[in-house]
Amino acid sequence: MNYPNTESFEMLFGCPAEVERAKQEAWPILIPVGTVEYHSHHCPFGCDSLVAMGLAHRLANEVNCMVMPPIHYGVASYAVGGADKNTVHVDCDTFEQYVYCILKSLFRAGIHKNIFFIIAHQTEDFNPMELACRKAARKLIFEWLEETDGEGWWGRRENKDFYENLRGKDNPWNWVRFLCTRSEKDIVIVPGDHAGIAECSCLEALFPGTIKLDRLDASEDWFAETAVGTSAELGERSIAAWLEEYLPKLRDEE
Repeated sequence: MNYPNTESFEMLFGCPAEVERAKQEAWPILIPVGTVEYHSHHCPFGCDSLVAMGLAHRLANEVNCMVMPPIHYGVASYAVGGADKNTVHVDCDTFEQYVYCILKSLFRAGIHKNIFFIIAHQTEDFNPMELACRKAARKLIFEWLEETDGEGWWGRRENKDFYENLRGKDNPWNWVRFLCTRSEKDIVIVPGDHAGIAECSCLEALFPGTIKLDRLDASEDWFAETAVGTSAELGERSIAAWLEEYLPKLRDEE
């Protein structure tokens, strides 16, 4: 993936020189998270992963970032369809431990600030996959602080101004942050949208040609009915709203 406006790179294609520079200059580290899940007949199984990846690419073209390999196999659940629909579901606790191990490896490598998960699955109200990522991150941060600063680090007198001195990525609670595809600025608000107009419009904007509207009639899935209104232009407007919200975080402006 080329990023004409920045020096961003994907870690899979990076060599030690690129990774060490990203570490030294504290570039944002982007981790797209998705699922392999049934999205009716017109939308690909990788929809959630593709949206997260596409957003990572857009962000990396605005700010110098290191884009990590996506976590494709997630906590999909069988809420939309059973196993016969070819969804690949990973148990929530297993997934949490997997994410924990990924983060711990980054921390040990010296990458323990400015990490951003980009999540595009069940993000409307803190469902299992997002919670698993958040729990893994917070668990590791507490363990890391106790290991590096010692037990009782927060209660020591020299830390009485802990909260007053926090800012941006230097705040331990901000070492790992979450960019989820929900926003008060959303252009199309469809509660629980799954393979509908909102999700499909964003995917079509990010990866043109992935939505097969001519296959809508092959399905009786009620949740897909709004996809008939899919529009790349509508998707671009939603993406612009998300970027407006995300970029200040990456630039450490808030």
